Amino acid sequence: MMSQFGHVSAVNLSGQYNMPSVFVGQMNGLSFAVSDTMGHKLRIPAARAFGTRSDRNAIPLKVVCIDYPRPELDNTANYLEAAYLSSSFRNSPRPSKPLEVVIAGAGLAGLSTAKYLADAGHKPILLEARDVLGGKVAAWKDKDGDWYETGLHIFFGAYPNMQNLFGELGINDRLQWKEHSMIFAMPNKPGEFSRFDFPELPAPFNGILAILKNNEMLTWPEKIKFAIGLLPAIVGGQSYVEAQDGITVKDWMKKQGVPERITDEVFIAMSKALNFINPDELSMQCILIALNRFLQEKHGSKMAFLDGNPPERLCMPVVDHIQSRGGEVRLNSRIQKIELNEDGSVKRFILNSGNVIEGDAYVFATPVDILKLLLPEDWKEIPYFKKLEKLVGVPVINVHIWFDRKLKNTYDHLLFSRSSLLSVYADMSVTCKEYYNPNQSMLELVFAPAEEWVSRSDEEIIDATMKELAKLFPDEISADQSKAKILKYHVVKTPRSVYKTVPGTEPCRPLQKSPIEGFYLAGDYTKQKYLASMEGAVLSGKLCAQAIVQDYEILAAREQRKLAEASYA
Repeated sequence: MMSQFGHVSAVNLSGQYNMPSVFVGQMNGLSFAVSDTMGHKLRIPAARAFGTRSDRNAIPLKVVCIDYPRPELDNTANYLEAAYLSSSFRNSPRPSKPLEVVIAGAGLAGLSTAKYLADAGHKPILLEARDVLGGKVAAWKDKDGDWYETGLHIFFGAYPNMQNLFGELGINDRLQWKEHSMIFAMPNKPGEFSRFDFPELPAPFNGILAILKNNEMLTWPEKIKFAIGLLPAIVGGQSYVEAQDGITVKDWMKKQGVPERITDEVFIAMSKALNFINPDELSMQCILIALNRFLQEKHGSKMAFLDGNPPERLCMPVVDHIQSRGGEVRLNSRIQKIELNEDGSVKRFILNSGNVIEGDAYVFATPVDILKLLLPEDWKEIPYFKKLEKLVGVPVINVHIWFDRKLKNTYDHLLFSRSSLLSVYADMSVTCKEYYNPNQSMLELVFAPAEEWVSRSDEEIIDATMKELAKLFPDEISADQSKAKILKYHVVKTPRSVYKTVPGTEPCRPLQKSPIEGFYLAGDYTKQKYLASMEGAVLSGKLCAQAIVQDYEILAAREQRKLAEASYA
């Protein structure tokens, strides 16, 4: 889901720092560590189990936990296009004098930039302000050994550059693919769910049939009106989709004669999943891009969870790859200032520690809000940078709650809550191998929209979350904890996450190559076709690396010509 269909959460700004605000709650003096057990093809018995760390040797409560085979992605047009771009770095001429490229930010965009520059024979020096890798996919381990994350991350079949990255690193087996379904809670029927199940048919027929077969959320007349409303997008193609940047989802639906109930039933949940905001704010372009990817690719909407924490299971393999090719990755290296030469180009990065880092080229792969805080005064009136003022990160909160029992009213999948306060959620004790626990559930939930909540106390956020969970688990959870009890919780606040995809922002997204010689940008807010998502971050890094390699090759060819001319003379 672009953002939450892609990656949820991001980076917190406290002053100029991209540090998420994390709160850890401990209740009843109880806690537990993650289990090493990797349950497979298990079923739920009727009995309820209660457990803490001491119960590890007890007979486990079995849970539904079935991973599906990796879908056939490797021969799709988008995958092959992404693979070709990856191969261009490995096959490019080896540089006679490799560039030292200083990259700020070790999120997915920075890691991707560094990885592909290293593949092309150059030397990236990757600087991360914090002591943890991942940026918007960062995670931390608490004193009990349990992980809590910046966001709930979903890997889609429609993410060809991300899927190529897993393959190039040899870690395809770290994705836990789930059944090809989208599952929505039913607010008018507490505790019940409605499913869109995608059959084994070519696209777009599998998606169309999934919609037609679901009669719980949309009536047949509504489906017909929605299909008629979508016709201009289907006929107009990409040019039509791009032209919808200037209108909100809600206004577009009205304009196309789509019943308001469709927006309420489907697109509130989808908007919050994509960008953590409601349809009255989100640009329709964002929805159409997601629908296009999901309907045009057979496995586009198929989802996978990472099998453990992102810093170790995804980011570290990238770091190992970079270092094996001569690159460097340095943590705790926060940039204080971009110092310029007299001609306005970058002279060096000055760190908070007082150290200085110089290179042949420079990349900023931080969130756009961080870049704007550190932008040199001399650059602020340049149109390329001035447009960034309209790109602003959206707030989001990620909540983790450990319960004293195994919750039964859930699936081994991502679930759309359709709550006014919550976006999507998952029982990570079921969906993720590293977090697997046979006796206790850990729910990870995205609290969005969060603008009115990000400044509130963590206790208020947990109380509000529990009231919503009581509707999703009416037989198992009550707001007063008279049923399932909280053992502990973590709240991660991100006041500035992915950029807010409101109407009019698309023209403000910059290309990776800036007008400043030797200075480049990477990040999901930069110009690429996957908007604010993990896929967008990885692709932006590849495009950034491509721009640097191309500029180097142009300069190298120019130097070769000069040498040849001098030799001939």
